[in-house]
Amino acid sequence: MCGLIGIVAKQMANQSLYDGLTVLQHRGQDAAGIATYEDGRLFLRKSNGLVRDVFHTRHMINLKGRMGIGHVRYPTAGASSTAEAQPFYVNSPYGIALAHNGNLTNSVQLKRELFQEGLRHINTDSDSEVLLNVFAHELQSFGKRRIGPSDIFRAVSRLHKRCRGGYAAVAMITGVGIIGFRDPHGIRPIVFGQRETPLGTEYIIASESVAIDVLGFKLIRDIAPGEVVFISKEGELYAEQCAEVVNLTPCIFEHVYLARPDSIIDGISVHKARMRMGEALAHKIKREWGEHDIDVVIPIPDTSRTAALELAHVLGVDYREGFIKNRYIPRTFIMPGQAMRRKSVRQKLNAIDLEFEGKNVLLVDDSIVRGTTSSQIIEMARESGARRVYFASAAPPVAFPNVYGIDMPTSEELIAYKRTVEEICQLLGADRLIYQELDDMVECARRGNPAIEAFDLSCFNGCYVTGDISEGYLNQVELLRSDEAKAKRAAASNSLQDLYTSSGVVVDLN
Repeated sequence: MCGLIGIVAKQMANQSLYDGLTVLQHRGQDAAGIATYEDGRLFLRKSNGLVRDVFHTRHMINLKGRMGIGHVRYPTAGASSTAEAQPFYVNSPYGIALAHNGNLTNSVQLKRELFQEGLRHINTDSDSEVLLNVFAHELQSFGKRRIGPSDIFRAVSRLHKRCRGGYAAVAMITGVGIIGFRDPHGIRPIVFGQRETPLGTEYIIASESVAIDVLGFKLIRDIAPGEVVFISKEGELYAEQCAEVVNLTPCIFEHVYLARPDSIIDGISVHKARMRMGEALAHKIKREWGEHDIDVVIPIPDTSRTAALELAHVLGVDYREGFIKNRYIPRTFIMPGQAMRRKSVRQKLNAIDLEFEGKNVLLVDDSIVRGTTSSQIIEMARESGARRVYFASAAPPVAFPNVYGIDMPTSEELIAYKRTVEEICQLLGADRLIYQELDDMVECARRGNPAIEAFDLSCFNGCYVTGDISEGYLNQVELLRSDEAKAKRAAASNSLQDLYTSSGVVVDLN
């Protein structure tokens, strides 16, 4: 889950790129980067941290030019290091920068092929660097000094045939323009828009429509699965379908948790989808627990508010804000390491005792992934005097790893894996646990756009829409991406830094 932006403007693009990344900050708090182009040169700034911490005035001044791309990252693989911050860049052919959201499921094979076919060396563990080099290799195979839209479309068409998994990307070719493309299943979101200025038409590509809205652009539409959108540096727009077989199956977790509620993804209002999820959950409670004794519904801020409010309305129960959130703590389920997640929950939320004392409370969250946050919040509710603590999830049990760009990599770290609802309830310490039905969740999303026949539901049902995920692949992912593996990589990275420091060598990671 990363955030992407690309802009071709009639004036300096750096401020718009910065502002767009701040709007997409919820998609990644690990690192940020911007690359721009002017007069034959590419300018790049990227580092670990939030957007506001990565870019200072001196950096913004140096990001020259009227077109550029940007990225906010959270890591699903590799290390949390500046080396893996995006955009990535290769100087041949032409000079190409690329930023990517998603995960390639055949990156190991692609790395091997890139070296064998083009002697291309991949310097990091990021599959985004692999994607960039596949694109660069296909462009280079044409052997042209200058390229146009047809060459770009042909290169991405070849890329689609080679790359598997979920990916949305923006790329910038120096002196040529900006490209946006999406995998043939449309798993990860990407949209584009335009705005009219006195100097002419400007274009934007972004992960979510909210970035387009905030910057004053008008949403044109989503980039279709397998489609490529190319905007020349002169501001001319071209689009072409570049995949032989397409099947729109977007990730439903965008509507459950990842996306901002004010975004529209594949024609579906995220806000309205979450409202419908709350309504459906309320109807389930009425069916299965008609004589409930819920006194108050309290959301776990922020993403569950929409569903919780609608649930309370349908049940005819009071809705209250019972937790105050520290907005300077990142999302906890994507934090590396269980110990860090447990510590951050208490730092992130504080309970308002009077909303809990002596009441039967229904806590509502958008989903339950590892269960770390949920169990501690239930404990906090009891400490604040709640008589009974019930818990509701607007999504079904998350029981399988996600391999398309969300950090749910290992089954053993998911609380719902091979457990019944009763067992999960006991582990969480709740008096009762209510999950959304899978069919209800799908219907809540589809109602926003009935043309979508199916979604990627892999983290709920274990069915992977790309059709290439084997048990062996999942085992390999677990070895690479478990909390234990991440801790070992972090320790190795820290040891290397300590070695440089003790040797008197100054390492500039910025």
